[in-house]
Amino acid sequence: MSPDDPARHPEGARRLTPARVLDVDALLEDPRNRIVVCCGSGGVGKTTTAAALGLRAAERGRKVVVLTIDPARRLAQSMGIDSLDNTPRRVKGVDDAAGGELHAMMLDMKRTFDEIVESHADPERAAAILSNPFYQSLSAGFAGTQEYMAMEKLGQLRAKDEWDLIVVDTPPSRSALDFLDAPKRLGSFLDGKLIRVLLAPAKVGGRAGMKFLNVGMSMMTGVLGKVLGGQFLKDVQTFVAAMDSMFGGFRTRADATYKLLQASGTAFLVVAAPERDALREAAYFVERLAAEDMPLAGLVLNRVHGSGADRLSAERALAAAENLEDPRIVDQDGGKAGVRTSPGNSPDPHGSSGSADSVPDDAAPDTAPEAPDTSSEISSEVTPAEAPDTPERSVDALAAGLLRLHAERMYLLAREQRTRDRFTARHPEVAVTEVAALPGDVHDLAGLRDIGARLATGRPELPEPGA
Repeated sequence: MSPDDPARHPEGARRLTPARVLDVDALLEDPRNRIVVCCGSGGVGKTTTAAALGLRAAERGRKVVVLTIDPARRLAQSMGIDSLDNTPRRVKGVDDAAGGELHAMMLDMKRTFDEIVESHADPERAAAILSNPFYQSLSAGFAGTQEYMAMEKLGQLRAKDEWDLIVVDTPPSRSALDFLDAPKRLGSFLDGKLIRVLLAPAKVGGRAGMKFLNVGMSMMTGVLGKVLGGQFLKDVQTFVAAMDSMFGGFRTRADATYKLLQASGTAFLVVAAPERDALREAAYFVERLAAEDMPLAGLVLNRVHGSGADRLSAERALAAAENLEDPRIVDQDGGKAGVRTSPGNSPDPHGSSGSADSVPDDAAPDTAPEAPDTSSEISSEVTPAEAPDTPERSVDALAAGLLRLHAERMYLLAREQRTRDRFTARHPEVAVTEVAALPGDVHDLAGLRDIGARLATGRPELPEPGA
């Protein structure tokens, strides 16, 4: 067994230094970095991380816009804005002493699609497209539209060259990387047989076109007509004909944005929690980004737990709790936390005489039991018949409960450490920064500022007392 194996450290609280520590401030301050994309699975704090990064960069002198694609409203609330929409809004309360600014916006998928149509079609054709029923369905929720429009909006923001830094908060789960496939999917759609068939009548025109449509689509229209009706097919054909001149532009802009994501001025941050499923997803993101030649800056390991008393192991805390709960059979005069049967006494009838010394030195935290429910154990083991209800016993019961809670925290720390070590062993090239778990949600700029400071520190520092 390796000396660094967590199994050799039953306290479970030792934290290894990552092979590489992510320097967040250097990432944010480098003027060559123009885009930071936060991606990861759902529920790991991507939105908060993106907002905190944007705020920190702004207060260090950069003009920043945070683009969130997540429909949650937490970002707006944290920044003190009533609502976010498709237009960047200036965030008040930001320290602008260094000359920076912070703006925020939320992607409006349909509005972005409308803007594209309006800017690349003459007014008459644009009106026909916007009023087309098939277009209205497509722009409101067609699969993949959100990811493609996110790329469109990112490309628009970057083309304006108005912002020093664009921070992108992506949708949750693996769909967060679907925008990498948007150009390919769009090209497949535009080059597909269905589109070519639908375009042919408009290109041929008149009765010849209708004849072609009747011959080339007879089987398809027969099936779709029964399911969706002939009006649907007419709406689709009208939409395709109206959009014909714009298809090439869609593909060109999507490809340009894809290349922008691969450029040296872009940095991807994978956000994860120190949990097995979240880090498994993070490994997927890392490998996918590498396969797509996307520049990965590092991993943000969010909500990492810590303890200010990590020198007290889980095993010793549990042994001490047992001592307090049933002192009759425990020799406490030796100054040791281990539980020993007193000479001449029979074995503990309650079966609670386990000790820290009974846990083998090489027992891995993987096999260590979860910390039990302290409230039920205390109530069942300490009864009025066994221990009178005295102030001393009340204090002992409270202390025993706290010790068991501490043991549970130590087991949690051990699990998190093992999970993180597996990820870093698999991807030693990935720089890591850790952020401590906070006691509550972040709901204002002060909270975002604190998160930003912890991101830059790179260590899971514990919250200040009373914070």
